[in-house]
Amino acid sequence: MSMKRRIASGAAVGLALFLGLASGCSEPAPAAAPTPSGPASHWVAPPQITDVSVTADGLRVRGLAEPGRRVVLRRETGAAYAASSDAEGRFEIRMAAPTDHLMLIPEAQIGQDAVPAPERLLILRGGNGPIVLLRSGRASLRLDAAPVLGAIDSDGRVLLASGRTGSTSQGVPVAVGDRPAMAVTPDEDGRWSAVLNRAGGGGMTVRVRDADFAYPGESRPGPGAFSVERAGWGWRVHWKSDAGAAQSTWLPVRAD
Repeated sequence: MSMKRRIASGAAVGLALFLGLASGCSEPAPAAAPTPSGPASHWVAPPQITDVSVTADGLRVRGLAEPGRRVVLRRETGAAYAASSDAEGRFEIRMAAPTDHLMLIPEAQIGQDAVPAPERLLILRGGNGPIVLLRSGRASLRLDAAPVLGAIDSDGRVLLASGRTGSTSQGVPVAVGDRPAMAVTPDEDGRWSAVLNRAGGGGMTVRVRDADFAYPGESRPGPGAFSVERAGWGWRVHWKSDAGAAQSTWLPVRAD
């Protein structure tokens, strides 16, 4: 299901929330990769990225897949990176730090065939910028040390804010401009998401708890399927889902 269909269906709810009705929603944590139901099953689960860390000699990507499966992180063009999952389905891929922004497609390989994951792994500034899983139809998932607001996603119709907080026992107040805040309930990992309002309205201030974030609005995408630009106190990414739908993601960063 495309992001346009999933997010657009919640647009009216998001607008009502910010007109004064308090409510909340949460983004589910990634589940462990399932295994086939039996030896006759030909269904294969795509890999799931769980962690990306910067090491002294480059980057380390870890995740979950079916046990004994070959996992590949593929560029649109150029080199790919691969490893095999262990008996418990865990895998680790090490790579040299890229010199620029890098978009990777996680895949499980079966002979000459591949099962791509729906997410895209984006590594900005060779690992010195945001590291994020871009997920069509769902909130982006920051894997770096992001502020409490990790991303604002747009499909051109609706804006979806998301992030992570250190506390799971209290709601996260989220407000747009001078509208009343709503309390969003985080999941057990502290991750939260909330529909803001309709896209295309330009820049605005988003307050999460006591921190203000100046969302710069959207801009025209570049000529390719993937482009990155600095926008305010963050990075704006234009990309396309598996179905070819245009997506935009703003990734706030800490002041540097």
